[in-house]
Amino acid sequence: MRVFVYGTLLTGESNHRIAAPFVRSVEPGAVRGTLYDVGPYPALVVGGEDDGTVAGEWLTVTEPGLRAMDALEEYYGPGDPRNDYERVRITDLDGVRSGWVYVWTDSRGCPKIASGSWRAHRQASGKSHA
Repeated sequence: MRVFVYGTLLTGESNHRIAAPFVRSVEPGAVRGTLYDVGPYPALVVGGEDDGTVAGEWLTVTEPGLRAMDALEEYYGPGDPRNDYERVRITDLDGVRSGWVYVWTDSRGCPKIASGSWRAHRQASGKSHA
């Protein structure tokens, strides 16, 4: 199954090790949305009037890989009040690839990442990725 990642689960970023044992393939991608800086990680909001392009990767993972990512993202199931993120379906800007993505329902007052790229933002702001 495919999962679009845009932050610490990206290849080479701090939490990629959680998904890595379960990854079968990695492809670059981009989706419509707005990225927000939560401090040590970003959050994606989709369907807003500020939506732009968010850069990321499509990871094809096994079912245990999806469960490992659910645990990291504090996703307990659809609509569970304990969820930090919701897991929803999304389609790449190419219109071909689709899969899961972890999103917030609003910005929670966090600053917008104008570039739409966690890596570019992290490098520009001097944030560590370890």
